[in-house]
Amino acid sequence: MAELSNLRGCGTALVTPFNEDGSIDDGALRDFVEFQISEGIDFLVPCGTTGESVTLSFDEQVHVVEEVHKAARGRVPVVAGAGGNNTTNVIKLARTFEAIGVEGLLSVTPYYNKPIQEGLFQHFKAIAEATRLPIILYNVPPRTNVNMLPDTVVRLSGIQNIIGVKEASGDISQIAEIITRVPQSFRVFSGDDSITLPLVSLGGVGLISVASNEAPRQMTALTRACLENNWDEARRLNRALMPLMKVNFIETSPGPVKAALAMMGKITESYRLPIVPVRPETKDKLRTILSELGLLQGKSSADHV
Repeated sequence: MAELSNLRGCGTALVTPFNEDGSIDDGALRDFVEFQISEGIDFLVPCGTTGESVTLSFDEQVHVVEEVHKAARGRVPVVAGAGGNNTTNVIKLARTFEAIGVEGLLSVTPYYNKPIQEGLFQHFKAIAEATRLPIILYNVPPRTNVNMLPDTVVRLSGIQNIIGVKEASGDISQIAEIITRVPQSFRVFSGDDSITLPLVSLGGVGLISVASNEAPRQMTALTRACLENNWDEARRLNRALMPLMKVNFIETSPGPVKAALAMMGKITESYRLPIVPVRPETKDKLRTILSELGLLQGKSSADHV
Protein backbone atom coordinates (compact mmCIF):
# COMPACT_ATOMS: atom_id res chain seq x y z
CA MET A 1 0.00 0.00 0.00
CA ALA A 2 1.17 3.50 -0.85
CA GLU A 3 1.74 6.14 1.80
CA LEU A 4 -1.08 8.72 1.80
CA SER A 5 0.49 11.33 4.06
CA ASN A 6 1.46 13.34 0.97
CA LEU A 7 -1.71 12.67 -1.04
CA ARG A 8 -2.61 15.61 -3.26
CA GLY A 9 -4.05 16.40 -6.66
CA CYS A 10 -7.26 15.22 -8.28
CA GLY A 11 -9.08 12.01 -7.40
CA THR A 12 -12.22 10.77 -9.13
CA ALA A 13 -15.33 9.89 -7.14
CA LEU A 14 -16.02 6.96 -9.44
CA VAL A 15 -19.45 6.07 -10.78
CA THR A 16 -20.49 2.44 -10.41
CA PRO A 17 -21.45 1.09 -13.86
CA PHE A 18 -24.54 -1.13 -13.92
CA ASN A 19 -25.86 -3.50 -16.54
CA GLU A 20 -29.41 -2.95 -17.80
CA ASP A 21 -30.66 -5.47 -15.23
CA GLY A 22 -29.10 -3.42 -12.42
CA SER A 23 -26.18 -5.76 -11.72
CA ILE A 24 -22.65 -4.35 -11.51
CA ASP A 25 -20.92 -4.18 -14.89
CA ASP A 26 -17.47 -5.46 -13.99
CA GLY A 27 -16.06 -5.06 -17.49
CA ALA A 28 -17.15 -1.45 -17.77
CA LEU A 29 -15.78 -0.75 -14.28
CA ARG A 30 -12.36 -2.18 -15.13
CA ASP A 31 -12.27 -0.31 -18.44
CA PHE A 32 -13.29 2.89 -16.69
CA VAL A 33 -10.46 2.57 -14.17
CA GLU A 34 -8.05 2.12 -17.09
CA PHE A 35 -9.47 5.22 -18.78
CA GLN A 36 -9.01 7.25 -15.61
CA ILE A 37 -5.42 6.16 -15.10
CA SER A 38 -4.50 6.63 -18.77
CA GLU A 39 -5.83 10.20 -18.55
CA GLY A 40 -3.54 10.98 -15.62
CA ILE A 41 -5.83 10.97 -12.59
CA ASP A 42 -3.96 11.06 -9.27
CA PHE A 43 -6.12 8.67 -7.22
CA LEU A 44 -9.44 6.81 -7.31
CA VAL A 45 -12.39 6.90 -4.90
CA PRO A 46 -14.89 4.05 -5.40
CA CYS A 47 -18.11 3.62 -3.42
CA GLY A 48 -18.74 7.24 -2.58
CA THR A 49 -21.86 9.29 -3.21
CA THR A 50 -21.25 9.33 -6.97
CA GLY A 51 -20.77 5.56 -6.86
CA GLU A 52 -24.32 5.09 -5.50
CA SER A 53 -22.92 3.34 -2.45
CA VAL A 54 -26.16 3.69 -0.50
CA THR A 55 -27.91 1.42 -3.01
CA LEU A 56 -25.12 -1.18 -2.97
CA SER A 57 -25.22 -4.07 -0.53
CA PHE A 58 -22.27 -4.70 1.78
CA ASP A 59 -21.04 -7.50 -0.50
CA GLU A 60 -21.45 -5.32 -3.58
CA GLN A 61 -19.42 -2.51 -2.04
CA VAL A 62 -16.67 -5.00 -1.26
CA HIS A 63 -16.85 -6.35 -4.81
CA VAL A 64 -16.58 -2.89 -6.38
CA VAL A 65 -13.58 -1.97 -4.23
CA GLU A 66 -11.90 -5.30 -5.03
CA GLU A 67 -12.40 -4.74 -8.76
CA VAL A 68 -11.08 -1.18 -8.66
CA HIS A 69 -8.10 -2.22 -6.54
CA LYS A 70 -7.24 -5.05 -8.93
CA ALA A 71 -7.67 -2.87 -12.01
CA ALA A 72 -5.54 -0.07 -10.58
CA ARG A 73 -2.65 -2.52 -9.98
CA GLY A 74 -0.91 -0.12 -7.63
CA ARG A 75 -0.49 2.58 -10.27
CA VAL A 76 -2.55 5.10 -8.31
CA PRO A 77 -3.87 5.01 -4.74
CA VAL A 78 -7.37 3.70 -4.11
CA VAL A 79 -9.26 5.52 -1.35
CA ALA A 80 -12.40 3.47 -0.74
CA GLY A 81 -15.66 4.98 0.47
CA ALA A 82 -16.51 3.49 3.86
CA GLY A 83 -19.29 5.54 5.34
CA GLY A 84 -22.75 5.23 6.78
CA ASN A 85 -24.94 5.98 9.75
CA ASN A 86 -24.26 2.74 11.64
CA THR A 87 -20.80 2.92 13.20
CA THR A 88 -20.52 -0.85 13.70
CA ASN A 89 -21.26 -1.50 10.04
CA VAL A 90 -18.78 1.15 8.90
CA ILE A 91 -16.07 -0.46 11.03
CA LYS A 92 -16.80 -3.83 9.44
CA LEU A 93 -16.55 -2.26 5.99
CA ALA A 94 -13.31 -0.45 6.88
CA ARG A 95 -11.68 -3.65 8.12
CA THR A 96 -12.77 -5.52 5.01
CA PHE A 97 -11.32 -2.83 2.75
CA GLU A 98 -8.09 -2.90 4.75
CA ALA A 99 -7.83 -6.64 4.07
CA ILE A 100 -8.27 -5.99 0.34
CA GLY A 101 -5.22 -3.74 0.42
CA VAL A 102 -6.57 -0.31 -0.48
CA GLU A 103 -4.47 2.69 0.43
CA GLY A 104 -7.05 4.61 2.43
CA LEU A 105 -10.66 5.31 3.33
CA LEU A 106 -13.09 8.15 2.70
CA SER A 107 -15.76 8.24 5.39
CA VAL A 108 -18.85 10.44 5.17
CA THR A 109 -20.59 11.91 8.20
CA PRO A 110 -23.57 9.83 9.36
CA TYR A 111 -26.80 10.82 7.66
CA TYR A 112 -30.45 10.71 8.78
CA ASN A 113 -29.77 10.16 12.51
CA LYS A 114 -28.37 13.73 12.81
CA PRO A 115 -25.68 13.24 15.48
CA ILE A 116 -24.42 16.21 17.48
CA GLN A 117 -20.75 17.20 17.13
CA GLU A 118 -19.68 14.88 19.96
CA GLY A 119 -21.45 12.04 18.17
CA LEU A 120 -19.52 12.80 14.99
CA PHE A 121 -16.26 12.83 16.94
CA GLN A 122 -16.94 9.52 18.66
CA HIS A 123 -18.11 7.91 15.38
CA PHE A 124 -14.91 8.75 13.52
CA LYS A 125 -12.71 8.04 16.54
CA ALA A 126 -14.18 4.52 16.74
CA ILE A 127 -13.55 3.91 13.04
CA ALA A 128 -9.98 5.19 13.28
CA GLU A 129 -9.27 2.93 16.25
CA ALA A 130 -10.57 -0.09 14.32
CA THR A 131 -8.27 0.20 11.30
CA ARG A 132 -4.70 1.12 10.50
CA LEU A 133 -5.73 2.70 7.20
CA PRO A 134 -5.47 6.46 6.70
CA ILE A 135 -8.91 8.08 6.80
CA ILE A 136 -10.19 11.15 4.98
CA LEU A 137 -13.30 12.59 6.59
CA TYR A 138 -16.14 13.67 4.30
CA ASN A 139 -18.38 16.61 5.17
CA VAL A 140 -21.32 17.11 2.81
CA PRO A 141 -24.22 18.77 4.67
CA PRO A 142 -26.52 19.06 1.62
CA ARG A 143 -26.57 15.25 1.50
CA THR A 144 -26.38 14.29 5.18
CA ASN A 145 -28.23 17.14 6.92
CA VAL A 146 -25.38 17.48 9.41
CA ASN A 147 -22.44 19.88 9.22
CA MET A 148 -19.14 18.85 10.80
CA LEU A 149 -17.89 22.09 12.33
CA PRO A 150 -14.26 23.27 12.36
CA ASP A 151 -13.89 22.53 16.09
CA THR A 152 -14.75 18.88 15.44
CA VAL A 153 -12.43 18.60 12.45
CA VAL A 154 -9.61 20.09 14.52
CA ARG A 155 -10.24 17.55 17.31
CA LEU A 156 -10.26 14.68 14.82
CA SER A 157 -7.08 15.92 13.15
CA GLY A 158 -5.28 14.96 16.35
CA ILE A 159 -5.99 11.26 15.71
CA GLN A 160 -2.97 9.77 13.98
CA ASN A 161 -4.64 7.97 11.07
CA ILE A 162 -7.22 10.66 10.33
CA ILE A 163 -5.20 12.49 7.70
CA GLY A 164 -7.62 14.85 5.99
CA VAL A 165 -11.09 16.00 5.09
CA LYS A 166 -13.11 16.26 1.90
CA GLU A 167 -15.02 19.51 2.42
CA ALA A 168 -18.28 19.87 0.49
CA SER A 169 -20.13 22.27 2.76
CA GLY A 170 -19.85 25.01 0.15
CA ASP A 171 -18.91 27.42 2.94
CA ILE A 172 -15.59 29.02 2.01
CA SER A 173 -15.36 30.76 5.39
CA GLN A 174 -15.70 27.42 7.19
CA ILE A 175 -13.13 25.80 4.90
CA ALA A 176 -10.69 28.66 5.44
CA GLU A 177 -11.06 28.29 9.21
CA ILE A 178 -10.35 24.56 9.00
CA ILE A 179 -7.24 25.08 6.86
CA THR A 180 -6.00 27.76 9.26
CA ARG A 181 -6.50 25.67 12.40
CA VAL A 182 -5.52 22.10 11.49
CA PRO A 183 -1.89 20.89 11.47
CA GLN A 184 -0.06 21.65 8.23
CA SER A 185 0.17 17.92 7.50
CA PHE A 186 -3.64 17.56 7.54
CA ARG A 187 -4.97 17.31 3.97
CA VAL A 188 -7.97 19.44 2.99
CA PHE A 189 -9.61 18.46 -0.31
CA SER A 190 -12.40 20.21 -2.13
CA GLY A 191 -15.53 18.10 -2.41
CA ASP A 192 -17.04 20.52 -4.90
CA ASP A 193 -15.50 20.90 -8.36
CA SER A 194 -16.52 24.54 -8.64
CA ILE A 195 -14.63 25.75 -5.55
CA THR A 196 -11.35 23.96 -6.20
CA LEU A 197 -9.54 27.13 -7.20
CA PRO A 198 -10.37 29.18 -4.09
CA LEU A 199 -9.93 26.19 -1.77
CA VAL A 200 -6.42 25.43 -3.04
CA SER A 201 -5.53 29.12 -2.92
CA LEU A 202 -6.34 28.99 0.80
CA GLY A 203 -4.01 26.03 1.35
CA GLY A 204 -6.01 22.99 0.29
CA VAL A 205 -4.21 20.13 -1.43
CA GLY A 206 -6.62 19.05 -4.13
CA LEU A 207 -10.00 17.82 -5.21
CA ILE A 208 -12.16 14.71 -5.04
CA SER A 209 -14.10 15.28 -8.21
CA VAL A 210 -17.32 14.35 -9.97
CA ALA A 211 -16.48 16.09 -13.26
CA SER A 212 -13.28 14.06 -13.58
CA ASN A 213 -15.47 11.07 -14.38
CA GLU A 214 -16.04 12.68 -17.78
CA ALA A 215 -12.91 14.84 -18.02
CA PRO A 216 -10.13 13.38 -15.86
CA ARG A 217 -7.24 14.97 -17.72
CA GLN A 218 -8.79 18.42 -17.68
CA MET A 219 -9.81 18.33 -14.03
CA THR A 220 -6.36 17.06 -13.09
CA ALA A 221 -4.82 19.89 -15.11
CA LEU A 222 -6.99 22.41 -13.26
CA THR A 223 -6.01 21.01 -9.88
CA ARG A 224 -2.31 20.93 -10.74
CA ALA A 225 -2.39 24.48 -12.08
CA CYS A 226 -3.82 25.57 -8.73
CA LEU A 227 -1.25 23.59 -6.75
CA GLU A 228 1.58 25.05 -8.86
CA ASN A 229 0.28 28.62 -8.33
CA ASN A 230 -0.31 28.96 -12.07
CA TRP A 231 -3.40 31.05 -11.49
CA ASP A 232 -3.85 32.36 -15.03
CA GLU A 233 -4.03 28.81 -16.36
CA ALA A 234 -6.18 27.72 -13.43
CA ARG A 235 -8.68 30.49 -14.11
CA ARG A 236 -8.75 29.64 -17.81
CA LEU A 237 -9.44 25.98 -17.14
CA ASN A 238 -11.97 26.80 -14.45
CA ARG A 239 -13.94 29.01 -16.84
CA ALA A 240 -13.91 26.34 -19.54
CA LEU A 241 -14.95 23.53 -17.21
CA MET A 242 -17.54 25.39 -15.13
CA PRO A 243 -20.47 24.44 -17.42
CA LEU A 244 -19.63 20.75 -16.96
CA MET A 245 -19.26 21.17 -13.20
CA LYS A 246 -22.68 22.81 -13.01
CA VAL A 247 -24.63 20.56 -15.39
CA ASN A 248 -23.54 17.49 -13.43
CA PHE A 249 -25.78 18.72 -10.61
CA ILE A 250 -28.70 20.11 -12.60
CA GLU A 251 -30.49 16.96 -11.45
CA THR A 252 -29.65 14.60 -8.60
CA SER A 253 -26.11 13.26 -8.97
CA PRO A 254 -25.02 10.83 -10.35
CA GLY A 255 -27.87 11.05 -12.86
CA PRO A 256 -26.29 13.62 -15.19
CA VAL A 257 -22.74 12.26 -14.99
CA LYS A 258 -23.90 8.73 -15.81
CA ALA A 259 -25.95 10.05 -18.73
CA ALA A 260 -22.86 11.90 -19.96
CA LEU A 261 -20.66 8.82 -19.65
CA ALA A 262 -23.22 6.81 -21.60
CA MET A 263 -23.01 9.41 -24.39
CA MET A 264 -19.23 9.01 -24.29
CA GLY A 265 -19.56 5.24 -24.65
CA LYS A 266 -18.02 4.49 -21.25
CA ILE A 267 -21.01 2.90 -19.49
CA THR A 268 -24.64 1.89 -19.95
CA GLU A 269 -27.01 4.52 -18.61
CA SER A 270 -28.40 2.43 -15.79
CA TYR A 271 -29.26 3.41 -12.22
CA ARG A 272 -30.76 1.96 -9.09
CA LEU A 273 -33.92 3.41 -7.61
CA PRO A 274 -34.59 5.94 -6.27
CA ILE A 275 -32.18 7.50 -8.83
CA VAL A 276 -33.91 7.69 -12.22
CA PRO A 277 -32.78 8.69 -15.74
CA VAL A 278 -32.38 12.40 -16.36
CA ARG A 279 -34.87 14.41 -18.39
CA PRO A 280 -34.44 14.83 -22.18
CA GLU A 281 -33.67 18.55 -21.81
CA THR A 282 -30.85 17.70 -19.39
CA LYS A 283 -29.42 15.26 -21.91
CA ASP A 284 -29.51 18.00 -24.54
CA LYS A 285 -27.52 20.31 -22.26
CA LEU A 286 -25.05 17.54 -21.45
CA ARG A 287 -24.55 16.72 -25.12
CA THR A 288 -23.86 20.36 -25.98
CA ILE A 289 -21.32 20.80 -23.18
CA LEU A 290 -19.55 17.50 -23.87
CA SER A 291 -19.32 18.40 -27.54
CA GLU A 292 -17.85 21.82 -26.75
CA LEU A 293 -15.21 20.13 -24.58
CA GLY A 294 -14.37 17.61 -27.30
CA LEU A 295 -15.51 14.64 -25.26
CA LEU A 296 -17.90 13.06 -27.77
CA GLN A 297 -15.48 12.39 -30.63
CA GLY A 298 -13.42 9.65 -29.04
CA LYS A 299 -10.63 12.12 -28.36
CA SER A 300 -8.48 12.49 -25.30
CA SER A 301 -9.85 15.02 -22.88
CA ALA A 302 -6.57 16.89 -23.42
CA ASP A 303 -7.48 17.71 -27.02
CA HIS A 304 -9.75 20.58 -26.01
CA VAL A 305 -9.61 23.35 -23.38
